[in-house]
Amino acid sequence: MLTLHDYFRSGASHRTRIALNLKGLVYQQVSHHLRKGEQRAPDYMTINPQGLVPSLVDGDHIITQSMAIIEYLDESYPETARLLPRDIAGRARVRAMSGVIACDTHPLNNLRVLAYLQDKLGADENQTKAWCHRWFQDSFPALEQMLKSGQTGLYCHGDEPSMVDICLAPQMASAKRFGFDATSFSEVCRVAANAAKLPAFQRAEPERQPDAE
Repeated sequence: MLTLHDYFRSGASHRTRIALNLKGLVYQQVSHHLRKGEQRAPDYMTINPQGLVPSLVDGDHIITQSMAIIEYLDESYPETARLLPRDIAGRARVRAMSGVIACDTHPLNNLRVLAYLQDKLGADENQTKAWCHRWFQDSFPALEQMLKSGQTGLYCHGDEPSMVDICLAPQMASAKRFGFDATSFSEVCRVAANAAKLPAFQRAEPERQPDAE
């Protein structure tokens, strides 16, 4: 049995749940409430020394960092849906687009950073929202241009969902939560809407998780 240590509103956990669902894998969830600091509990720190979610336990293996987990799942369970293309150039394209979201945008808008802005630097709600919008405005135009390619299909890369679609879904949820209007980015919205129709994506949505508040 796979065990996923996560939190319902965590974007990184969200993308990991999508990957597990696309792979058709059965897993149990252990929730760590980030706002209550449960991810810093000593027993969990032995699993993830960073005190972050998600973490995946697969037998004797513990994998942290959502992008590493996604690639681990793709390589460990190759008989089900592929999360990265088979060809080298395709994998590079998917990783590049995924990085725009998971490396260059999401970390700037996650709970740790926003808490620091508010608690240490005194940012109010409007300033925090403006901070988030700043980084959405940086990433969405870039991703829109990257999607204007013949390699884009129903989804970000071809006609099967891949790692970049997995990353995009939580980013769209985050944009909505912070009131960012992404409708002018037609390709981004189109591929995200297609992915949102898939049961694997729907079951991973934050509000559908056992620990959702």
